[in-house]
Amino acid sequence: MFHPIDISNIIKCCQNNVVGKMLPDAFYIHILALHTLDPWLQEYESRARIAVPQAQAATLVKFSTNKPKISYLFYPDFDTDPHPALQTSIQVDVETLEVGYRDYSDSENPPILHRKETFVSSEYPFYEEFAALTRAQVALGLLNHTRGIGTKLGWEQRLQVYGVEVQGHRLIQREKTTIATTIVPKIDRHKAAIIRPDLSRPVRLALESSLFSPETTFFDYGCGHGGDVTRIAEQGYTSCGWDPYYSPDTPRIAADIVNIGFVINVIEHQNERREALIEAWNLTQKVLLVAAQVLIADIKRGVIAYGDGVITNRNTFQKYYEQEELKIYIDQVLGVDSIPVALGVYFVFRDEAEAELFRASRFRSRATTPRIRGCVKRFEEHQELLTPLMNFLTERGRLPSKGELSQEAEIAGEFGSLRRAFNVIIQATDSDEWQAIADKRRQDLMVYLALCNFSRRPRLRQLAPSVQEDILGLYSSYKQACLDADQMLRSLGNTELIIKRCQESKVGKKLPNSLCVHISALQAVDPLLRLYEGCASRTIGRLEAANVIKFHLKTPKISYLFYPDFDIDPHPILSKVMTIDLRDLHVTYQDYDLEDDPPILHQIEALVTPDYPQYEKFAKLTRQEEDRGLLDNWRSISRLSGWKKCLQENCTVLNGYKLNWCKDADPYKLKLLKNAVYHRKVERDKINQGEDSEL
Repeated sequence: MFHPIDISNIIKCCQNNVVGKMLPDAFYIHILALHTLDPWLQEYESRARIAVPQAQAATLVKFSTNKPKISYLFYPDFDTDPHPALQTSIQVDVETLEVGYRDYSDSENPPILHRKETFVSSEYPFYEEFAALTRAQVALGLLNHTRGIGTKLGWEQRLQVYGVEVQGHRLIQREKTTIATTIVPKIDRHKAAIIRPDLSRPVRLALESSLFSPETTFFDYGCGHGGDVTRIAEQGYTSCGWDPYYSPDTPRIAADIVNIGFVINVIEHQNERREALIEAWNLTQKVLLVAAQVLIADIKRGVIAYGDGVITNRNTFQKYYEQEELKIYIDQVLGVDSIPVALGVYFVFRDEAEAELFRASRFRSRATTPRIRGCVKRFEEHQELLTPLMNFLTERGRLPSKGELSQEAEIAGEFGSLRRAFNVIIQATDSDEWQAIADKRRQDLMVYLALCNFSRRPRLRQLAPSVQEDILGLYSSYKQACLDADQMLRSLGNTELIIKRCQESKVGKKLPNSLCVHISALQAVDPLLRLYEGCASRTIGRLEAANVIKFHLKTPKISYLFYPDFDIDPHPILSKVMTIDLRDLHVTYQDYDLEDDPPILHQIEALVTPDYPQYEKFAKLTRQEEDRGLLDNWRSISRLSGWKKCLQENCTVLNGYKLNWCKDADPYKLKLLKNAVYHRKVERDKINQGEDSEL
């Protein structure tokens, strides 16, 4: 008879074992060292072995420490290859005995092993040979920064950088080749150009950011097949492009917006790469759009190491940048302060005032024009005339300065001045709501000015006129605004204060170690938290399409999460996560698209504000789920399999945003469940009545 599965006991047994390699989410041990495990863990492994007849031929056994799963990993050359490649992986769900297979035998870039001695006992025949190699590699620094060396090509690239080779289980210095004997492969750059069905990402982001105006001219430097050139022209703009292969005879002409999208990452020669960027900048009259590949994980596609990038199977070169590395490269080559807009996408403005206006606009929170509450005859008579003034006040939080409002003369002619017109507006609305808008705009400016300190805070006269007016209209002076911003910035170092603001937040879903908010609700969170997030997004950029932001409480990190079906699935599945560590700006990515048991989201109304279009529908479903006790143990339902199990155990079927009882449920069990629902509703009503009486 098998004992119950206990994840905490699995972790404890793995951590206490003298043999094996412990990682954050798994424990690995050689098949011949299983006898060293705690008897309970041996019994646990024997359950999985029932479903895998070929398990005895496996090399390593992997115990997952966050779910009841065991994997059998096959490394045929474990003894002879110093860094053997994974050939096959067989995963077993120990609870259901469902089996999954993954074959790496045809992969050009399979996972490989390091530190082989950690998987075996000291009695293993080759233990000392394995350990000696590891000591030599550690001494040279080869195993520092493990990110990227877990695959064959990544490891080969690391060895090439250090100028060493591994022969047998010995580390030797690679012989230097002379220039005469070095073989330089011919790169087919033109094959890197792809035919897109829509606008490329940098050009689309420029349109969405309102960088194009009716008279804007556009030039695509390295336009490939010319898709962006055609689509921008179709929208009514003057558009042209040049490409050394597809459009070599087109003149390279200056334009308001120049795009050099995914060009510098396909040029294998560093000098030529630099010249292309400089030439594109020389053609730029207003804004340069720069984009390049940044996702390190993409190197896992079949490639071979070459230079400071890789050569793909199509014989094209790809230089993969870290996001911050890309910014440093652009800034150093052009002598600018580029603005990150998305992963691998930067905007570079010619006019510093325009750059600051763009930066400031990214931190302006959403505000709603106050509702009309009173019947004021003069307001009703001139409501249409006053509407532009109300819109301006909502947008800027202050009265317009001379020349900022085209209807100024007409409004002043009727009311005597804009301030008198505003007094009429206040009579018909609520002055507190207008004050709240002004406070919100003041906080927006404080966040913007605080973040400016990460590069170089501009002088007042360097700012766009509208931003200058915002500061002088909402603060006593620019100096005072900067002092307030600096004070806020210093608060970021107070970890306890950040935690307190997260825990006290009126917006977002609070978990023991984090606060999660929908991206639409970011503007409603505490200004200090907006600044905290801004440190990540301004420096690195957000994960494109991310719709949830996660504030980590225990460590200074910000995560951007993408749930593709957030608005259509009551429990959306997590697709991708990008996490930025604010201590060193280290970026990590995780893709769940191929995960068998991905994380899912519950209580999604907690992540948005009450004015979110589907808030009531979300909230109603959550109340029903709480009444049925489905959300009582959030850890067990954090992944898809756990949620399905919970629904099944509670005889519940989820149809869209409605809960139904299973038609074939046991009548007695159903009666007990319905009785429990009744008592939960009664208890909730009592709590609500108590809160109402206090009010």
